[in-house]
Amino acid sequence: MEDVLEIAGKKINNRLFIGTGKFSSYQIMKKALEEAKAELATVALRRVDESSKTENIMDYIPQNCSVMINTSGARDAQEAVRIARLAEAAGAGNWIKIEVIRDNKYLLPDNIETLKVVEILAKEGFITFPYMSPDLSVARRMVDAGASAVMPLGSPIGSNRGVKTRELIEIMVNEIKLPVIVDAGLGRPSEACECMELGCAAVLVNTAIAVAQNPPEMAQAFAQAVYAGRLAYLSGIPAAGKFASPSSPLTGFLREAKKS
Repeated sequence: MEDVLEIAGKKINNRLFIGTGKFSSYQIMKKALEEAKAELATVALRRVDESSKTENIMDYIPQNCSVMINTSGARDAQEAVRIARLAEAAGAGNWIKIEVIRDNKYLLPDNIETLKVVEILAKEGFITFPYMSPDLSVARRMVDAGASAVMPLGSPIGSNRGVKTRELIEIMVNEIKLPVIVDAGLGRPSEACECMELGCAAVLVNTAIAVAQNPPEMAQAFAQAVYAGRLAYLSGIPAAGKFASPSSPLTGFLREAKKS
């Protein structure tokens, strides 16, 4: 059976979403998206300038890769809503990653302001993807407000520390009926695989790919890890046991050999 992630009527085969910040050049970013066969990339509105005479990031997004505008830089709900509306007016679409951050030290999302944005934009027909600290109660409120998915952080943005919120994410996967997409903090392909093994619908990775020595190859590694983790989840991962369990019979053969 075909395994497709469907959100708002859009079918997505590749469950690795890639952020477009921190790449040393747009050319390398494009190559990374191509090597990963990415179908969805996030772009901050400030890097989209159709009137600019210099390079425009949109010119380097592969044709088969859709764009989700990121409200990066918003410090409250009002700013995030404004960015989303500007993006739609500029022709960048209505898929919005809602990112509202007031904390300059740890860059942790403001769940309360983020929820306000979901409530406003969902009513206006936007497809909203709120980036949030993993909190089941808030996630449920976002579902009720019309979010299309929830995006809990694995660890602080750009930290490459991995899935420090694993248990909270697993609870959300089990309790939330929307796609759970881990965003932020993943530093290794194995960590993306771990998220998919938990049952996450997708992962979003930026820094670990963009700052790698070879971003295109790292993007490919992440894509393969995401596929492997998803396949393992669908295959039914055996439960961990407390004691050893032999994979072959331990009795009979040696005794029979001696008697003969």
